[in-house]
Amino acid sequence: MKESRLPRTRGERKPHLSPDAERLVAAALGLANSGSRVEDRYWEEAITTRVERLLDGGHPQAVYDALERLTKADGEAYGALIEAVEESAESLTLTVQGAAWQVLLVAAPVIAWTRFRIPSGPIPAADVRTLSTHLQAHALAAGARVAIVPALYSVDQLPRDFCELRRLGKRLGLAAIAGSAVRIDAKSFPETADMLADARFLVGAVAVPVGSPVFRWQDLEAKDHATRVQCLEQWIAQGRPTLEPLLQGCGFECLLPDAYHINMREADRRVRPYAIRAAVHFLTHALNIDASDIRATVAAFGEDRVDEYRIGLSVDDEGEEIVQGMVWPLLGSESESDEVAPIEAIRETLREVGVSDIRLWPDMNEPDYCEDCGAPLYPNGKGEVVHAEMPGDVEPESTHFH
Repeated sequence: MKESRLPRTRGERKPHLSPDAERLVAAALGLANSGSRVEDRYWEEAITTRVERLLDGGHPQAVYDALERLTKADGEAYGALIEAVEESAESLTLTVQGAAWQVLLVAAPVIAWTRFRIPSGPIPAADVRTLSTHLQAHALAAGARVAIVPALYSVDQLPRDFCELRRLGKRLGLAAIAGSAVRIDAKSFPETADMLADARFLVGAVAVPVGSPVFRWQDLEAKDHATRVQCLEQWIAQGRPTLEPLLQGCGFECLLPDAYHINMREADRRVRPYAIRAAVHFLTHALNIDASDIRATVAAFGEDRVDEYRIGLSVDDEGEEIVQGMVWPLLGSESESDEVAPIEAIRETLREVGVSDIRLWPDMNEPDYCEDCGAPLYPNGKGEVVHAEMPGDVEPESTHFH
């Protein structure tokens, strides 16, 4: 089933679907049960036409209602619909001065970790130009045009729905075609939560003549054709020196620039082990202890199925006081039946950083959050879910290192 970063419920549940939502559900079921590529293309066109009309008109609720209905009714149809919706949100065709251009919204994620605060916000114009040059040279096909938002986004600062994404893609696509700079007030971005490990994103749009390749690895006939791995290596080598001053005090890993939604999911996946490593590293320095002094309690959380694991770290003998907590979300169809089960990946990551006292709650629990601040509550060694709080005599090291 297609992975989704969206929550399962958007807006209020309605007893009856609107006509648009009903038709989207029917078309998605048709696509899921199609017996040929000819039929696939028919259903895909029907879905795309309706979704684009709804998104361009600023009326996405029918899309969310259809997706919610299919989460329980038919997983394969849900996957077919979310894939079509994401494609419509991140790509579009623009006609400028009689020429047709294919526009794709792209993201270049950076997974960062620190004992301080991970920066986000405005990027100097000179750095934007440098990053655009490297992106064109090392990841994009010859002739592709690109426009990058002059900001380093956190997840909390990214567009919130499919309509916003499509509008952003159109705006950036026009800028890419015209070769003009993108202006945005990044200083007005909402505050982002302080995390020891988190993703940051360069977001832009790539425009190519319709029918042309977007990425360098697509252009098999090019003399300088490169594989995905080679493109990533070159992007790291050339882009990292420009990114380092933007992420002072942080270690970071660059991911391959690619389509927006696939890279949102890839960032979610890649940040999980770094969150554990960063939390253990922080505690060993802040409390002047060894990793072997840390105890981890792990519990599964969800309603109808396991949606995430929460890991509570403690330093007292009973594991009662949680000093750091992490959430390990399950993405798409991940489950304990996978070749490497999520709980085993968590255990392996903890062991790699020196935590050997690992306790697992046997039952799944309903997600619980702090009523005051909304933060997740984490499992402790006493079978309770509690707030993660550092000892009162420890000075927090969250000074902005930028």
